[in-house]
Amino acid sequence: MRLYDFEIGSRLLLGTAQYPSPDVLAEAVRASGTEIVTVSLRREGAEQQAGQRFWSLIKALGVRVLPNTAGCHSVREAVTTAQMAREVFGTDWVKLEVIGESDTLAPDLFGLVEAARILAEDGFQVFPYTTEDLVVAERLLRAGCRVLMPWGAPIGSGRGLNNPFGLRAMRAHFPEVPLVVDAGIGLPSHAAAAMELGYDAILLNSAVSQAGDPVAMARAFRLAVEAGLAGRLADPMEPRDMASPSTPVLGQAFV
Repeated sequence: MRLYDFEIGSRLLLGTAQYPSPDVLAEAVRASGTEIVTVSLRREGAEQQAGQRFWSLIKALGVRVLPNTAGCHSVREAVTTAQMAREVFGTDWVKLEVIGESDTLAPDLFGLVEAARILAEDGFQVFPYTTEDLVVAERLLRAGCRVLMPWGAPIGSGRGLNNPFGLRAMRAHFPEVPLVVDAGIGLPSHAAAAMELGYDAILLNSAVSQAGDPVAMARAFRLAVEAGLAGRLADPMEPRDMASPSTPVLGQAFV
């Protein structure tokens, strides 16, 4: 799988917020097999010394960093945060969030497209947190995005895939675009279902960091993503309205 010009082997991307301790975070990252972790500049920059320790931990894990603009509610705020993240983390990658509604943390789709255009023109490789809206997706691609990250459900809700029809339609409409389900995943079965729909990867945070055993949950998600991908590639059977016997009836005795 390629994300912009970077080839990855793992289809699971992991967030780094709200873990019980740095040691648990490190073990969860290793157990997940991820090659990419998301990092919020705002959270890690709140305390300089804590931020430096965190950055040392991430570098020691040998994973690629995807900075995000979490908590930004305007185009200007998101663009400024992205520019600061590029300086801090030394990468043109950015997970772009422009939040439009506080209760659901739904993206401001108008602001998202505008911020994506500005950042793409400035040389960023943008990973936009969006919805399954096809019109918005088209505009994000025109703005310069080469990856789309629709939500499964509101951030941190753990509800899974609220709109499988919309996600399936997006996959069918953009067969060549890397699609990553971002937000709302709560169980390994949710991740497997998204992969079975044809999605390329899963990005999650709370489902692992807030589990009773984050390391075990990270391992479970790794297996679920692998199983979902393998199941899709195996060309699964189509569902039927009626039963179909698995045992041949030819040659059976009838009384």
